[in-house]
Amino acid sequence: MRFVNPIPFVRDIAASTAFYRDVLGLSVTADHGPFVMFEGNFTIHDGAALASTVWGERAGTDDAGPYGRRNLLLYFEDDDIDACFARLKDRVPLIHGLNEQPWGQRVFRFYDPDGHAVEIGEPMP
Repeated sequence: MRFVNPIPFVRDIAASTAFYRDVLGLSVTADHGPFVMFEGNFTIHDGAALASTVWGERAGTDDAGPYGRRNLLLYFEDDDIDACFARLKDRVPLIHGLNEQPWGQRVFRFYDPDGHAVEIGEPMP
């Protein structure tokens, strides 16, 4: 057995695909309509469709609140964290700017269109 990837629920698959592809610069490796796979084993799925598939109902997907609930962090790395931050800082809703964490890694965090927290950090040695 091996872990493959988390699959965040999204409200608007087209808008979220555009965000991860056009804003963050991830390459789409497969587009299956209600779910889209990106390089690095990152996948998003239309929330209502996935709820129906998993639980056989739409319960919990019709509320107006965001899917992001401050209980999941989507983590990415970039070899040039300074250039990455400069490219994204005005294009995403920042949680905080580039700063050094207690363990010595520099990261910045922001929200995706569904309110999921996203972190981009420099690789750790």
